[in-house]
Amino acid sequence: MNFEELKLRAKKIEQGNYQIISRDEVATLIDHTNLKPTSTPRDIENLIEEAIRHRFKTICINPCYVRLAAQKLEGSRIEVCTVIGFPLGQNTTEIKIRETERALEDGASEFDMVLNVGKLKAGDYEYVKNEIAAIKKIVGDKILKVIIETAYLEDTEKVKATELIIEAGADFVKTSTGFGPGGATVYDVLILSAVAQGKIGVKAAGGIRSYEDALKMITAGATRIGASRSVQIVTE
Repeated sequence: MNFEELKLRAKKIEQGNYQIISRDEVATLIDHTNLKPTSTPRDIENLIEEAIRHRFKTICINPCYVRLAAQKLEGSRIEVCTVIGFPLGQNTTEIKIRETERALEDGASEFDMVLNVGKLKAGDYEYVKNEIAAIKKIVGDKILKVIIETAYLEDTEKVKATELIIEAGADFVKTSTGFGPGGATVYDVLILSAVAQGKIGVKAAGGIRSYEDALKMITAGATRIGASRSVQIVTE
């Protein structure tokens, strides 16, 4: 992979050479997110109301609110997404499995699991791949996204992580938790989409605050956007 070429492409996109699509189209790609540790049931209800109003793809919430959200969204086209092993990814595989099972029981239909970055950096690729495959086996035909926390990774590690996600049968690679040292970048999305080659989706998340930010990520290859400022993105 030619990283220098991707850097040049990223620079052009950042300078304004990006695809324009409508705010309504962007909305259909957004996981409307509230993963704050201070979020209350009322905050989640507000998130749901906003998602319905603006026709976002999903709401993305912490596991303790999945049952509430699933009940409120019954009969709606809005999906319930939750997180697994969040935000560090350092839980044991057994704990991640049980988290997934419980979220599935409570009504989640999309799952954003955090990859074990330490195991990846140590070169324990079988552990990483087997853990992802174990979670995918549980969710079945529902959507599994794997967060690799790109800010911690070298470019070659981003490539390897995405390859392992494809091999393990997951559905998306996701850039960031939003709780790490950095969020999504155009350059990182270009790398992930170059490896994914349409075999899996690419979710850009972390620091996407405007319509323009979203358009840059989509131009770079993002097929899903994670954002807590989703309303601002589609109404500014």
